[in-house]
Amino acid sequence: MAIFLLMTAESACIPIPSELIMTFAGALAATGKLSFAGAVVAGSLGNVVGSYVAWIVGRTGGRAAVIRFGRYVWLKEEDLHRAERWFATKGDRAVLIGRLLPVVRTFISLPAGIGEMPPTRFGVYTALGSVPFVLALTAIGYALGSNFNTAAKVVQYAGYLIAVIIVALVVAFYVRRSKQREAS
Repeated sequence: MAIFLLMTAESACIPIPSELIMTFAGALAATGKLSFAGAVVAGSLGNVVGSYVAWIVGRTGGRAAVIRFGRYVWLKEEDLHRAERWFATKGDRAVLIGRLLPVVRTFISLPAGIGEMPPTRFGVYTALGSVPFVLALTAIGYALGSNFNTAAKVVQYAGYLIAVIIVALVVAFYVRRSKQREAS
């Protein structure tokens, strides 16, 4: 139950590192304190449920929030329209691939909701992306068993590296947008 709840929270945009949850679950499975299959099922179901929570938030209030508050972070309604068009054509792949990437996986459901991705299609692609991710992390934890702490640190640092890259891309976007505003 704890795995399900933690993975639900992580997928609902609460920053709890799924890499640590699932590798720890795998390590517990290696000691016989937890079922490997049960951990994978609980983690995957938690991902899907939490993703739907974030999808609903994006679907019901995300668009209005971007329109109302976007100007404070240099987002225009035009940007929202462009993102919605992009998501309409590439949303399936974005959700599938996004569910495989640390950090991105936590937040990809919000733009899916804002882009009004159909709920069934969203759930299918979320599950298709979540299961391999959860399975791989659980398997890593299982294989490492008592060496869990070492592996958890490596996985956590990889997540931090990806987060830094994403932050750099966001900063580059805002710098570019700022220069465009100054030029006009």
